[in-house]
Amino acid sequence: MRRGNVVATLRSCKNDPSMRPQSDQLARYVTAELRALADPAKAPAMAAYMKTAQAFYGVPTPRRAIIVRETRDRFVPDDQKSYERNVLALWKLPYREEQYCAIAYARQHPRFITPSALWLYERMIREGAWWDFVDEIAVNLVGGVLGNFRAETRTVIERWCDDPDMWIRRTTLLAHLKHKKETDAAQLFDHCLRRSHETEFFIRKAIGWALREYSKTDPRAVRAFLKKNRQPLSNLTFAEASKHLARANSR
Repeated sequence: MRRGNVVATLRSCKNDPSMRPQSDQLARYVTAELRALADPAKAPAMAAYMKTAQAFYGVPTPRRAIIVRETRDRFVPDDQKSYERNVLALWKLPYREEQYCAIAYARQHPRFITPSALWLYERMIREGAWWDFVDEIAVNLVGGVLGNFRAETRTVIERWCDDPDMWIRRTTLLAHLKHKKETDAAQLFDHCLRRSHETEFFIRKAIGWALREYSKTDPRAVRAFLKKNRQPLSNLTFAEASKHLARANSR
């Protein structure tokens, strides 16, 4: 093919949306939809609430949910790599709602929430570095991997528990949150003890939150853990962990 024909073909691909990579189509779609719904009057308050300088469109969660539902059917990833490229394409966009959509899109395709995606979730946690991003990723993405692939994930999770990044350590704790009867109690209690010396609010809160949720499944085990380890646990952690137990006792 002559050079002129090659250039013409490349230009045609660039201008034809159907010829763009799926990740590019997805990113363009989400951005266009958010811009159409943008409410600049709401954006400053949303940024102030999240204590961030990052730009917002001013699109609330219910309206974003409509966009995200549409992406689930219109942009189905072909394989693991496609899934990861699509999530990353949204995550790299500049507005916070676009990154919320990245997390929501990632959750919509559970067959790709596997150990292979941990590198991506780790990147998002380290770059997001705030609770609105991290907690969703920790509970629903990393937690999904941990719950379904315990043996394959153990080495990574154990390393994360002692990671220098506080948000990675918080993730290790919150990843247990939805496992209920499938919780590896020994691992959960070990993670809580290993982080019990920390003074960081987000870690103390996460320990208490993880224990409180597990107390709904096995109150006796959590009660025994709290009694045995009262001294190293902060008052915040203990109060949070005891909430369900206290309500259960009052009935």
